[in-house]
Amino acid sequence: MTHPVRGLVLLLASAACAGGPPPSTPLPRSAALADRLAPVTAVLDSAIAAGAAPGAVLAVSVRGERFTYGTGRMGMEDPRVPDATTVYDMASLTKVIALTTLAMQAVERGQLELDAPVVRYLPEFARGEGPKDQVTVRDLLLHDSGLPAHRRLWEETIVREGGILRAITSDLERAPGERMVYSDMGAITLATILERLHGTTIDKIFARDVAAPLGLTRSRFTPPGSWRRVIPPTEFDPWRGRMLHGEVHDENTGRLDGLSGHAGLFASADDLLRFGEWALAGALARPGAAAIAPPASFATWTLRQDRPVGSSRALGWDTPSGRSSAGTLMSARSYGHTGYTGTSIWTDPTRELIVILLTNRVHPTRVTPQFTPLRPLIADAVVKALFPDATPRPDTP
Repeated sequence: MTHPVRGLVLLLASAACAGGPPPSTPLPRSAALADRLAPVTAVLDSAIAAGAAPGAVLAVSVRGERFTYGTGRMGMEDPRVPDATTVYDMASLTKVIALTTLAMQAVERGQLELDAPVVRYLPEFARGEGPKDQVTVRDLLLHDSGLPAHRRLWEETIVREGGILRAITSDLERAPGERMVYSDMGAITLATILERLHGTTIDKIFARDVAAPLGLTRSRFTPPGSWRRVIPPTEFDPWRGRMLHGEVHDENTGRLDGLSGHAGLFASADDLLRFGEWALAGALARPGAAAIAPPASFATWTLRQDRPVGSSRALGWDTPSGRSSAGTLMSARSYGHTGYTGTSIWTDPTRELIVILLTNRVHPTRVTPQFTPLRPLIADAVVKALFPDATPRPDTP
């Protein structure tokens, strides 16, 4: 009998050789849930028609029932309606679906210690100004390492190794733990630690340790050209001189050969539902039904850490704060993340609720002010439709 994980790896390899995306087995849908969420799809239709994004896919899971809905079009020149099997550029959802999950697994296996200094795993990290020997793995996950938020690596080097070296040897801009500054450089550093621990690149680690065991057949880094028909285009990029289609939108990840911890993952709504339900089992401390159980510490990682003071961050994940992308009705126990291309996932363990919104709002340009209110609007609409008595969190204005 073929081992399920090895069998899925063979399926993925076979599909790639055959010149197309792997088949995606639809998840069971609930007709009753579709009726309850009809007001939400009307809101989404209106927003897309008004130009918030070319198209969108909404996916909801609540207490084991699922719903997915696509609207709009794949791209300005592609009138097809996206659906739950459409593969979107996840952008910074990579930080939680791939990077944080792999870090959790490494901690659980004893390969990685949260409070160990980064220099234990990357001695060259000590290069650069500031007390870099004091930066811990936990600091990287909390975005309080003192590393800069961003750096134009694609203009500083022409090879992946050079980009990684420049990221991890960046000067600190402040003392570790002083302030939360959302940092792609920190995510690149953590991904480099994981690559050193495993002796291979993050795409291969993710495929082996997450995608294959969870049956995520349409979640991967650097999708081949044969996948383009199921991937919406993103932005016309002046640096690369072309409309990006099936190629990572983030310029730094592009310089890193599409392989990074801060961006680079592509995935479908169905696959994110599979991942989200697996993660929710971990947040609720329930055994997972997949080939691997969620890390035993999952619930701890998704709790707000309250450090530095005023930060909403959990370990890798974010939590609701004010009028964030989670809206006003998700509980304070919720955790989630967003991606620059127009993606988001929010999970409320108190209601066993997952809300996923995928768009290519950066097509054909990233200047899309109509998109800004869409995420909280949809999050609130879903919660209100399913839990009519929901009231705003105390932290919302």
